[in-house]
Amino acid sequence: MTDEAAPATGRGAAIFGLAGPELLPAERDFFREYDPFGFILFARNVGSPEQLSRLTADLRAAVGREAPVLVDQEGGRVQRLRAPHWREWQPPFDLIAGMADPALAARAMYLQARLIAAELRASGIDSNCAPVADIARAETHPFLRNRCYGEEAGLVTQIAAAVARGYLDGGVLPVIKHMPGHGRSGMDTHHELPVVTAAPEALLAGDFAPFRALNQLPMAMTAHIIFSAYDAQNPATQSPGMIRVIREEIGFAGLLMTDDLNMEALSGDLGQRTRASLAAGCDIALHCKGDFAQMQQVAAAAGEMGAASLARARAALAQRLQPPAADLAAFSDEFAALSAGGRL
Repeated sequence: MTDEAAPATGRGAAIFGLAGPELLPAERDFFREYDPFGFILFARNVGSPEQLSRLTADLRAAVGREAPVLVDQEGGRVQRLRAPHWREWQPPFDLIAGMADPALAARAMYLQARLIAAELRASGIDSNCAPVADIARAETHPFLRNRCYGEEAGLVTQIAAAVARGYLDGGVLPVIKHMPGHGRSGMDTHHELPVVTAAPEALLAGDFAPFRALNQLPMAMTAHIIFSAYDAQNPATQSPGMIRVIREEIGFAGLLMTDDLNMEALSGDLGQRTRASLAAGCDIALHCKGDFAQMQQVAAAAGEMGAASLARARAALAQRLQPPAADLAAFSDEFAALSAGGRL
């Protein structure tokens, strides 16, 4: 693909949130000047469908292109678009655990992803931070456990593949997370830095396996976790050794973004966190808080994407396609039957 044929992408090596439900003039001017790869929205940015459509259009107008707009709409607790304007979804772990047949569970989760994609696109959102390919364990922290798809690598892989396919079929880019695996953490990385001491053989056969099976997906998000068998000092987000594992052993060739740089699993100020993450090999710095001064700090540290990151960004955006016409009512009815224990 030539540069002329490639999708237009921003050159700034960052994704930013914003403060509220409307784009402020200072934010608009900053985004126009820095030209970040994309944007991410949270509950504070979401009011009505009409307001959300205006906001996503204003974000794209600020940078003069079809910039990706991301959200976390997993279902369950992590869901930024909520009732009464949008559908409420069961926590994934609970839904899947209630279904005895993995193939039907995968079909249900495909349908859910397809329906979520339709809701997102209707408001101008075209990327979702899902699937969650972490494997749930007894020690998994509650902040993550019911967001997972299961306790076994094969099931998690099967469901995550179905979810990713549902988003792609619905014209929404999936962001697989949290690479290379978050399930062994008994801590919440919003507040603490977990250390995983498992041997490489156990990690490759278990935690890393769903990510390796889905390494062709366009985008991924890192885990702020130390894997001491590979790097006893640095979390995966900031570890050249772990990024090498992601690129070479897991085989992920897509666009790699950090998890939120405001999480306290990371040390140093935001400039230091940004520089360490990109120096380790991440492509994109993710800053979610919407704090204007912090965004300026991250932008100054991140700068522009290098040639390899820019190529990965363009390749990811090339998978953002217009979805074919679909009978969403039929999808909804089928999902309802499956999630209630019915069979096809």
